Amino acid sequence: MATVGLLYVGAVLFINGMMLLGKIDARAAGIFNLFVGAMQVVIPTVLIITADNRADVILGASGLFLFGFTYLYVGIGLLGGFDTTGVGYFSLFVAIMALGFSYANFKIANDKPFGVIWLYWAFLWLLFFLLLGLKREHLTVYTGWVTAIQGWVTAAIPAFLLLTGYWQNWNQNLLAILLAVFGVVVFGGLWVLTRRRRTLPGDTGRAGGETATAH
Repeated sequence: MATVGLLYVGAVLFINGMMLLGKIDARAAGIFNLFVGAMQVVIPTVLIITADNRADVILGASGLFLFGFTYLYVGIGLLGGFDTTGVGYFSLFVAIMALGFSYANFKIANDKPFGVIWLYWAFLWLLFFLLLGLKREHLTVYTGWVTAIQGWVTAAIPAFLLLTGYWQNWNQNLLAILLAVFGVVVFGGLWVLTRRRRTLPGDTGRAGGETATAH
């Protein structure tokens, strides 16, 4: 059940990344955020109710609420045109908690690939804090690309591979290393490219149109 939810986390991250890049209207993205946010609140609630006090299941389900509340908060904010500061500071909370869930995956669940993926999410939600909470609008394009890419790399593709049984066939240590290297190389390269673009004459580095108000 949680894996199905992860698949649609990938979808909403991709949609929100495209929104930040000016490709999708903010209100249209807000509707989909509500759909996925509701799913990511219902699924962990069901998992916890049926967990029979299993600590590992409750721990795993508790992290899903971080996503669910984020997307509900974002969806309501986009549709209502509200200020993004609250979402931004909630994103700081999520980023810090993501570090804890990364540690739990490495040390408790012995799931190294998802330990790395939680580090991805900590980085992403930190960007949301900087963009939405601190209003660092020059990060809009960079954050949009990171969001869209993470939608595929941390959610949609892993979820599909888990659902089809192929994820388990990979060497987990090697997979964790590949994910870590990919993140450093791609997001580091993106930072250089987007920073260079901002320095070009006449280019403000912002996505087309009004800066999106949420992720």
